[in-house]
Parts: sequence; C-alpha cells; structure tokens
Amino acid sequence: MAAEVETGTAAETVTADVAALPLAPRNPLPYRQLMKLVRTLDTGQVVIRNAGGPITRVQVGPRWLVPPFVAVFSAEGIRDVLGRNDAFAERCIVHEEVRDMAGDSLFVLPNEQWRPRKRALQPVFTPHNVRAFGGHMSRAAQVFVDAWPDGGDVDLDLECRRITMQSLGRSVLGVDLNESAEVIAEHMHVASSYTADRALRPLRAPRWLPTPARRRARAAVKAMYDVTDEILQACRADPTRDAPLVHALIAATDPETGRPLSDQDICNDLLIFMLAGHDTTATALTYALWVLGHHPEAQDRVAAEVAELGDRDLTPADVPTLRYTVQVLNEALRLCPPAAGVGRVALRDIAVGGYRVQAGTLVAVGIYALHRDPSIWENPDTFDPDRFSPENAAVRGRWQFLPFAGGSRSCIGEHFARLETTLALATVIRSMRVRALDDDFPVDVPFTTVAHGPIRAHLSPR
Repeated sequence: MAAEVETGTAAETVTADVAALPLAPRNPLPYRQLMKLVRTLDTGQVVIRNAGGPITRVQVGPRWLVPPFVAVFSAEGIRDVLGRNDAFAERCIVHEEVRDMAGDSLFVLPNEQWRPRKRALQPVFTPHNVRAFGGHMSRAAQVFVDAWPDGGDVDLDLECRRITMQSLGRSVLGVDLNESAEVIAEHMHVASSYTADRALRPLRAPRWLPTPARRRARAAVKAMYDVTDEILQACRADPTRDAPLVHALIAATDPETGRPLSDQDICNDLLIFMLAGHDTTATALTYALWVLGHHPEAQDRVAAEVAELGDRDLTPADVPTLRYTVQVLNEALRLCPPAAGVGRVALRDIAVGGYRVQAGTLVAVGIYALHRDPSIWENPDTFDPDRFSPENAAVRGRWQFLPFAGGSRSCIGEHFARLETTLALATVIRSMRVRALDDDFPVDVPFTTVAHGPIRAHLSPR
C-alpha cells in the first residue's frame, strides 16, 4: 500500500491508490442487534468483530437516516487510523457532545486549537516533572492501609476512588479533592452519562431543547465548574501554591497571539483532568486489586517484590525496580483498558488495513477488542502478567497494546497514571492480602471505563 504524502504527483498517485481500494465489508448482524452492541462499548466490540472481521462497516439503521461507520479492531488498522498526522483525522461526535456540555478543553479541541494547548501543558507531564510530584499516591494508599489495621470487608471501588482523588488533588491541583469528593463523583456520573448517551443515539434531540436530562447535566457541570474555579482563584491568590497543573494553565499562552487562556478555558481543562485523571486511575487500581484478589500466587509475588524495598514510603524512584508489579498493572490495563475505544472522523479518503475509508466517515477504534484478540494474545480472557515480561514485551508490536490510545492525541497523563497506580498497588499489597468476594467486575463505559461498584473484597494484614 502506498504511503500517504502531501506533495506533487506522488499525492495524486496515492489518492488514486486509495480510490482503488474496496470499502470495508458490511457487518452482517441485523440492525436491532447492532444497536444494542454499539451501546455496549466494551464487550459489544468482540461480538461485532467476530461477526464482521477486524475491519467492518457498521450500519445501525437505514442509510438515509443513520450514516454508517467503520469499526477497526486490528493492530494494523488501528495504526493506520491513529498513527497518521492529524491532517487525516479529527475528533468525532463524542468530543463534540463533551465540548457542548463542558466547553473547550485539551480533550475536545479540534486539532488546530489543540496543538498549542498541548505544547503548553506537555511539560507538566514529562517523566522528570511527574517524578517530582508523583509521591502523593503512595502516601494516599498508606492512609487507606492504616485505616484498616485489622483488615475487614471493603468496597475497592469506593476506596480506590478516595485514594486517587486525594493523590490527584495534591499532586497537580494543590488541594485535597476528597473534601469535594461526593459532589465531584455524583456530578461526574450525571454529566458523562448524559453526553455519552447523546453521542451514541442515532437520533438526538436538538441541543437547544431544555430536556430534564440536559438540565441535570448542565447543573452537574456547573457544580464541578465551581470546584475548579475555586481551585483556580486560590492559585491566583497564592502563586507559591504547590499546584503544577493549575500554574501551567495560568502561564499558558497562545503561541500565535501571545494571549493567555481565559479563566473559563482553564476551568474547563481542570474539569476534564479531574474527570479523566480520576476515573482512569481509580478503575485501573480497583481492577488490579480485584484481579489479584482472585490470583493469590501473583499477589504474593508482588508482595515479595515490594518487601525487598524495606518498610518505608515508596517513591517514584522505586518504580523501575517494581518490574513484576508493573507487569500486573499492564495485564490489568489490557483486560480493563481505561478507554474501551476512541473515535475519529476521516478528513479525506484514507487507507485502513487494505480498505478505503471515505472522507467524513466516523472511524471507531476498538481497544477492548484489540486487547482480547486471540491472534495476538493466547487465551486472551485469562489473567497472565507474564505476557508483559521483558522477553514477551520485546517482540510485541507497537500497536497491539494501547491502554491510553496512541498517536499524537494519546492521553497526555499516561506516565502520571502509570506511575501513580504502580505506587498505590505496591503500597496496598505490601501490607494487605486481598481476597475478592465477587466473581465479576461490572463496569460502565460512558467515555472512560468505570467500575460499577461496589467491588467487594476482604482485607487481612500480611
């Protein structure tokens, strides 16, 4: 397949090559079943892939009413979508709905506006800077451990959300978010559920129509906006406050105009970071603890690895030595990825896995199905941290494991989330033996994957 380029006759040749490719085959499942599967953003992917193949055109209603979209589940196809420069693809309807509800932010900005915002914020999340403020997670996890000296029955989802909320607040926002945890959690759920439901509906009410659900979502966003505005004003009043993300947003300027971000734009970004940073890290930690609660041998191996570091607070500098703990986390992220999938809109005709995707087509990238592809992962539904041993990781393709998506618009906070979750997991398992009390790990998948708690477990001191 010819590579896409931008100049002269070569571009004309590539355009002709793409035009000669066939469209992706239509998925054979009936409308009604596809409608249900499309709204099941994780497990539904596997059924759609098994019926239609690794790249399939999905039609959930009459073409004149609902345009088809292309679902991509193979590593090669996903590379063709996410691995391009952003001249070929743009954010999709999901991001438009979030933008309408919660305003401009790094998550939803169109490519042209996103690039300068990303350049302004990227320094906050470099490995060097993350190591400087990444120790809060182990301290938050130790607070949880100390609260259960004799063990007992706990809700892992609730406890991990508290750990993550405290760490995220202290690490990058300069506040203890647990003071507002209940308000934030409740309103996050209302707002994200509403926007996800709208994005997945083939027919949507006009945005100007004040439906009860829309009014509730608007109120939820307003409540969260009040929290972020309070954080922002506190940092403006005290420039020495330890809140690296807030100060980076205050200092950010448009590279073309030199203008700083408005307070509203800063609050929008803080809101999205609270939502995405909290949900992804909390769910990853909850799932990792739950799955270790079903695999005592792997759990003991983590405990032994951490014990070699001694009885002290863990720091970011310890993460490189926690090799097996990181393998466990990677396997948890494979089985329960923070984002089950991502969407893009093709800005021009592009070649994806040997098929032609027409300009204007919504392309749905199925990360959940990729992570359970039997052609990549042997016994894909089985928990096996050794999949991520150094030997196995060395021969795995770049686009076969994408817990934080990939390409230029992958998650800016990936390194932070990985470091924080590793430290928390190691801190808890060093002191506590976890026994999961439920066989299943139910989730909701509005945008990010969140546990549908409670996730019950029994703790006992080691």
